[in-house]
Amino acid sequence: MPTLRDAATDFLAQRRIAVAGVSRDGRQPANLIYRRLRDTGHEVFAVNPNADQVEGEPSYASVTAIPGALDGVVIATPAQAALDVAGDRAAAGVPRVWLHRGLGPGSSSDAAVEFCRAHGIATIPAGCPCMFGETADPGHRCLLAMLRVTGKVPRTL
Repeated sequence: MPTLRDAATDFLAQRRIAVAGVSRDGRQPANLIYRRLRDTGHEVFAVNPNADQVEGEPSYASVTAIPGALDGVVIATPAQAALDVAGDRAAAGVPRVWLHRGLGPGSSSDAAVEFCRAHGIATIPAGCPCMFGETADPGHRCLLAMLRVTGKVPRTL
C-alpha cells in the first residue's frame, strides 16, 4: 500500500496539472493551490465552468477542454461536484487525481474515490498539495500533522 507522502511526491513531480475549483475572487483553496503549483514551475490550468479567466490566466470549462495531455488534476470543488470532475478526468485520460481536503468536508467523497479507483486512476483522497514538497508552507505542514491525528488524512492510501 503506497504512503500518502509517496503518492504526493509522485503527483507533484508531474508538470501539467489542472486545478478544478479555481474562483474569480481568488479566495478559494483551489486558488492557493493553483498559485503554488504555478510558482513552483508547474504548467497549471484553471478549471471553472463559470469563468473565462481566473488568476490572470485563461480558465477552462472542464478538464476535457484543456488542450494537450495532463499529468494530474487537483479537485478542489464541493464534494457533490467532484464526481463530475472525476468523470471529465476519465474522459480526458488523466492518470492522477488529488481530491482536496483540509479542515472542512473538502472534495473527497466515497463515490468520487470509488469511481477513480474503478477507472485505474491513481487517487489521493485527502490532504492538500500545499502540505508537501516545494508547494508546502509551515502552516500547511502543521495542518497535515493535525489532520493525521484526527484521522482526516491517512498515512497510507
